Order: sequence, then structure tokens, then C-alpha cells
Amino acid sequence: MKKMKKQCNKAACLSAWLMAAASVQAAGIDVSKLSETEVQLLDQSKADSNGKTFAAGTILNAPLTKVCSTIQAYEDYPSFMPNTAKAKVTRQPDESALVDFTLNLPLGKVKKYRLKMTPKVSQASCYLSWKMQPWEGLKQEETIADTSGYWDLSAMTGNPGKTVVKYQVFTDPGPVPLGLGWIVDSMSKDSIPKMMDALRNKLK
Repeated sequence: MKKMKKQCNKAACLSAWLMAAASVQAAGIDVSKLSETEVQLLDQSKADSNGKTFAAGTILNAPLTKVCSTIQAYEDYPSFMPNTAKAKVTRQPDESALVDFTLNLPLGKVKKYRLKMTPKVSQASCYLSWKMQPWEGLKQEETIADTSGYWDLSAMTGNPGKTVVKYQVFTDPGPVPLGLGWIVDSMSKDSIPKMMDALRNKLK
């Protein structure tokens, strides 16, 4: 382990760790059973966690480069991300971006949060991770406790015109009033299939 640490710089090690983590986390998605018309959805939540984790997979009828560029057009997220009303983007020198999201949820509920979006792109794959960042000035009831996740895209073997999509999201809404537990599902489980189908239509 010590020898490995000496052989890679901090950025390279972080990239390798992220890709390894994605491989482990996405292990529950059976790529052989993915289709262009359905979304495979798995609940990977832990009993001792305050939030919920969901993984999803599907096949999109578009080449990797097109899908990759679409999910990095953060300003356009309201066009295919359910509940997303606004996305304000601040690009960073390291190719990452800080994105301030505003979500309009059912019953007039509005939530805001800031994510750091970090892409890792090669000819064969496109990996986009996100992690929640501080947003000063927001009250607890205006935001959520935490969210993180990733897109993991790869060209379909034997058919580069199609893209295999693996997706994971963790969401902790924070304190939820009695009877409003549906909020976390609205932001994750319920919205994932809708998001994939909207993205599918957008790429046509």
C-alpha cells in the first residue's frame, strides 16, 4: 500500500478510488438485463442510515459522447430532472462545477442545495460524481441534510451508438415532519425512472 501511494499523485489516486468505488457500488445492477425501454431500480439503503440510497440502470439509444455532454449541461437539468426548477452553474478551473439547485416539490414544498459536480471522462467511459457543498444563508427547512451520487456511462459493447447507464443517488432530507416522509422518495426513488425516460426522449 505504501509503495502504491508513492507511485501516484493525489489527483490520480483520487480518480482511481472513485472509479473503484463506483464499480463496487454499481455491482447490484445486472447490465445483461438492462434494456432501452425499462429502468432497473434497486433500493440499496442501509438500515442504520438516515437517508436512502438507490441505484438504477438502463440503456440509452445515443452514443456515449452525446449522453456525456448532456449530463454535463447542468443549466439544462430542468428539462429532464423531475422537480428541478432552476440550476445556477459556476464553472471551476479544474473542470468541476458548483451548481445551485432549486427543487419544486409537491404541496408547494421548495428545497435548495449546492452540489459540486466532478466529471472524469475518457474515450471509453464518462463518470460524473456529485457531492453536497455548504450554501450559506439557507435555513434548515429550506434545504436537505445531504446528497451524493454519480452517473457511470460506458459505450455498449458491440454497439457504440448506444450507452449503458448506471446511476446511484443517496439522499438524506434531514428532519421530516410527520406525514411528509414521501419527500425523500419524491427526490430519489420516484423521480429516477421519470428522469431516465425524460433523458431518453431528450436524446432522440
